[in-house]
Amino acid sequence: MPRSVSDHPIIDRRTMLQAGSVGLLGLGMNHVSALRAADVIADGSVGGTASSIIFIFLSGGLTQHDSFDPKPDAPQEIRGEFSPIATATPGVLVCEHLPMLAARSNNWSLIRSLTTPYNEHSQGHTSLLTGRTPMPPGYSPVLPQSSDWPSIASVVGDALPKRVNNLPPAVVLPERLIHNSGRILPGQFGGQMGSRRDPWFIEASPYNSKSYGAYPDYEFHFVRGRERNENLKFQSPNLSLPQGLSRSRLADRNGLRELLGRQRRDLDLAASIESFDRHRQAAISLLTESSVQRAFDVHNADPALLDRYGRNAFGWSLLMARQLVQAGVNLVQVNLGNNESWDTHDNNFPLLRDCLLPPTDRGVSALLDDLQSLGMLEKTLIVMVGEMGRTPKVNSANRSPGAKAGRDHWGAVQTVFVAGGGTQGGTVIGASDKNGAYPATDAQRPENLAATIYHALGIPRTAVWKDELDRPHPIYHGDPIAALFSESAILNPAVRG
Repeated sequence: MPRSVSDHPIIDRRTMLQAGSVGLLGLGMNHVSALRAADVIADGSVGGTASSIIFIFLSGGLTQHDSFDPKPDAPQEIRGEFSPIATATPGVLVCEHLPMLAARSNNWSLIRSLTTPYNEHSQGHTSLLTGRTPMPPGYSPVLPQSSDWPSIASVVGDALPKRVNNLPPAVVLPERLIHNSGRILPGQFGGQMGSRRDPWFIEASPYNSKSYGAYPDYEFHFVRGRERNENLKFQSPNLSLPQGLSRSRLADRNGLRELLGRQRRDLDLAASIESFDRHRQAAISLLTESSVQRAFDVHNADPALLDRYGRNAFGWSLLMARQLVQAGVNLVQVNLGNNESWDTHDNNFPLLRDCLLPPTDRGVSALLDDLQSLGMLEKTLIVMVGEMGRTPKVNSANRSPGAKAGRDHWGAVQTVFVAGGGTQGGTVIGASDKNGAYPATDAQRPENLAATIYHALGIPRTAVWKDELDRPHPIYHGDPIAALFSESAILNPAVRG
């Protein structure tokens, strides 16, 4: 039953500021932990072993033809300019500009048949970031609404038990998805779960949304010889101390205990509902533990490690994601390219060749190697997807004067990259038709992809999330893709190539 206005707590400005010093870090969320249990799906497969997910989102829409689903036998206007190369998985081809990932294909799988009805960016973002095909009530393509479906990041952050160091359960980096027109892409937030269950957006690269690519190191530091470009930055979040709390007071355990106790009493008096999670009062560890601080620091990592990931925004983002997962964050969403960088209507082939595919190839390959060497790959699910694919036929580039050919919006089919988290590498699920236009076999929808993520993380099929009025809502809206978890999964000859 909805509460009346008089039922709501009255919180004075001072208490709100105190709560905000924690909530700013994503640590004022009321955490509802789902019971984690083995969840058997229709074919008898048991869920993955993941405790974390790195969700790589390619805003704009990666062309399937020029990445993980080449069509070498199609006409030139469909197959495009790039050549396919063999991978370590017999019969599976990928684009020539993904050689490092090709060599590691035994550690990853592809879903070549993901489909939505949407050829528009905002609808595609909403569908893929929330795992729901229908648009929510009150949907707006230009402004996120409180009635939107909650993002996968919010659902996972809410459902999984918090692990260590009081880190927020769900983090998005290096920035939220905002078009350079100012349009904030819907689907990224808590929506019906409430804004307090938004993921924590780390604005590590807030001024880098005006052009394509991974912004290599030299662009961040110097342009035109030795002149520094002050607008290009990749930085750790500012974990500043709450107002009235100095580092000397942190060292005074009695004083710290008194401060936190007083704040807890203030919040208890101010709230008649459990709006603030008392267990998160230990959030002060974010500000004092060196291991947590190091999780956000990429520039002081081992130089050889930085070289492997790539000294650019993509590499730094993926390295930070690995460090955060290692530190205990349940979900890290990495936006590889803001401002719909993968929206290659024009100059598709130069942009992919020079700006987008090489840093992605290097960074994701380094992430796989890094997680495997640390013994973390089995526990970390990696999913890489955009909001749509691209048109089968290359366009004539008549949109911009002097522009070269590209591919336009195409929601009917795209390829998803999956690795780790108990999934079986070297597997291809589904296939597109001969022109890469529509699913030919085993069509999958965003609901299946989201269910696969939840299943891999051990979230049971009966799990729910609760809205601001404490009403339960199911987490699952589709079936997990069972073949990703099956040891007997065999590559069907129909999906080769």
